[in-house]
Amino acid sequence: MKHHLSDLLGAALAQLSRQGVISADQLPQIQVERARERSHGDFASNIALLLAKPARLKPRDLAELIVRHLPASAQVARVEIAGPGFINFFLQEGALFNLVAQILEAGEAYGMSTVGAGRLVQVGFVSANPTGPLHVGHGRGAAYGAAVADLLAAAGFRVHREYYVNDAGRQMDILAASVWLRYLELCGETITFPANGYKSETYVYDIARTLQARAGETLRRRATEVFAGLPPDEPAGGDKEAYIDAVIERCKALLGAVDYRVVFDTGLNLILADIRDDLEEFGVVYEQWYSERSLTASGAVQRAIERLKQSGHAYVQDGALWFRSTDYGDEKDRVIVRDNGQTTYFASDIAYHMDKLERGYERVIDIWGADHHGYVPRVKAALQALGDDPARLDVLLVQFAILYRGGERVQMSTRSGSFVTLRELRDEVGNDAARFFYVLRKCEQHMDFDLDLAKSQSNDNPVYYIQYAHARVCSVLRQMTEKGLVYDQALGLANLQLLKESHEQELLGSLSRYPEIVETAALAHEPHQLAHYLRELANAFHIYYNAHQFLVEAPGLRNARLALILACRQTIANGLGLLGVSAPEVM
Repeated sequence: MKHHLSDLLGAALAQLSRQGVISADQLPQIQVERARERSHGDFASNIALLLAKPARLKPRDLAELIVRHLPASAQVARVEIAGPGFINFFLQEGALFNLVAQILEAGEAYGMSTVGAGRLVQVGFVSANPTGPLHVGHGRGAAYGAAVADLLAAAGFRVHREYYVNDAGRQMDILAASVWLRYLELCGETITFPANGYKSETYVYDIARTLQARAGETLRRRATEVFAGLPPDEPAGGDKEAYIDAVIERCKALLGAVDYRVVFDTGLNLILADIRDDLEEFGVVYEQWYSERSLTASGAVQRAIERLKQSGHAYVQDGALWFRSTDYGDEKDRVIVRDNGQTTYFASDIAYHMDKLERGYERVIDIWGADHHGYVPRVKAALQALGDDPARLDVLLVQFAILYRGGERVQMSTRSGSFVTLRELRDEVGNDAARFFYVLRKCEQHMDFDLDLAKSQSNDNPVYYIQYAHARVCSVLRQMTEKGLVYDQALGLANLQLLKESHEQELLGSLSRYPEIVETAALAHEPHQLAHYLRELANAFHIYYNAHQFLVEAPGLRNARLALILACRQTIANGLGLLGVSAPEVM
């Protein structure tokens, strides 16, 4: 309806432009909003106030001209001018009845729009280091990223979902060293495990067992060789970071390049396969899993570095190559090539974002953990230094979810091995509750995940409440069949004017808002708007269900009510689908 009214205003403004009353290049985007009070109509627009000054007219005078040039519409009963120049639209009493037929005809397509106009958007999310299973913090990024991507697709964008695999760098070396040390333990060596290694008693040992099964004892080295001459480790007063780095170097030296890669890739591939399976079971899929190592192999990293050099934004100091990020407001310049010739993670990140824009995406959306907020301006600075438009990159920051079990917060640390995995959470509360609860709040807000609420079958549990509305409609259809009745959609649509009860009008009004919610939530990257709308729609349905009988004697009224609740069921199913939540028929 908002689009229809916007089209009417657009036609009126086009007429006034041709008459020279207003200038075509002065036209702002037409905005139509739902009226806050029913006495002010159903919808309102402030377009006359926005155009009055450039048109050199009083807002009310311009509003009168606009209204006078509005095309006729069978859905609009009258138009009034209020206050300083607001244009208020009052819909025909039966304007919303047509909506029921539209929903039932559109089915799964109801609510989709073309506002995206097929523009290509890339959404990168989760992209957790493959150093361990996904934990409940990663789960929020997964649910949020998937919902944002699906909403953008529903709004008419072409969406490419991507997972950036950090399969290079120090954290992966720490994992490889940790796996090898556990492997040595399994081979009978006595190991003092580094304080800063990945200590997990489960998944690291599982990888080590797989490594042993594949390699036997061919990768075994004596513990005395491994630890001889290394600096002291924590907690004995040493530097734990220096110690783990020394262990890594010893690991590489004793194994050699080929065998070290065997250890490295065993850990990488097993964990990455587990992450992929976990996400797919969670309903999160990607068009591409992009390897960090491929950036070096393809020459993209070196190409990005050369572009920075040529633009004068890179310089050598103390044997290292630095990006002059202070030119763009950063607190200090950043190293992109270390004095030992190794490129940094930041260099790979510059190359990756350069590559994204070269692939033709009009917009690139990165979804990162909130702890990466300081990283945003330097990545945008690098794009600007490369000559790209940093405005094409949007970074959305997601606060980690805080899990409470038994009233106590559970600490999470991948290295220590003390964490709750996403898979464990899904096993406990189910995919539906996890997907829904994760998107209930704005991404930048902290979230406390209440396990007891997520598992409860009560009206206080929002996902249960919404799914129950869908199941109740299905229950009505089963009751209809048991009574020997048959749903006649044509008869129902022909008698929608009988839906005069206030609860029916409220439900129709709620259904009419769905396309607006999808579009707004997509453009604002706020799936919580859809989650809250679905709860409001479910509430309108439950109130209607409790107040009225649907399977009444009168065929016209009965089928009209059935058509209405079937439209409600379709809308709920569509909305839940965009959030990755199922719509059960029985509960």
